[in-house]
Amino acid sequence: MVLPSAVATLHSITPCFIVESLQASLDFYHSKLGFEIAHKGGGDGHGEDFWAFVRRDGVMISLKAIAPEIHPQPNHSRHEWAAWDAYIYTSDPDSLYQEYVGRAAPMHKHLKDTTYGLRAFEIIDNNGYVLCFGRPREL
Repeated sequence: MVLPSAVATLHSITPCFIVESLQASLDFYHSKLGFEIAHKGGGDGHGEDFWAFVRRDGVMISLKAIAPEIHPQPNHSRHEWAAWDAYIYTSDPDSLYQEYVGRAAPMHKHLKDTTYGLRAFEIIDNNGYVLCFGRPREL
C-alpha cells in the first residue's frame, strides 16, 4: 500500500450565483458589502464580461449572468425553510452588522442570537440571494 506523502487540505469554497445583471451585482457587492472584484471575464474581447469573482478577506462569491431568459433562483424562492444561499463565518458579527447598516445594506433579518445557536444576521442581495453572516454563540 502506498501512502501519500502529503494530504491535500481544503481552504475555501466559492458559491456561484446566477445574476440578472453582472454590473448591477458588482455594484451591489462593492458598495453595500465591501467586496472587490477579484477576477472578471467571459467577454473575450467580443462583448461584455458575463462572470466575475468578488472577494472580501478570505471569502469569494462567483457571479454569472448567463442569458436574459435565465434568472436567479435563490433558495427561499424554492422553499421557505431554505432561506440561506450562503453562510459566511465572521468572528465579529456585531461590528460587521454595524458596518452594513452604515452602508444601507438591505437586511433580511437583523442581528440577534438565534434559537439554533448563532449570533447572526442576514442580508438579501440585489438578486434575492440571502447571505447569513455569523458565528456560533458562546455557551
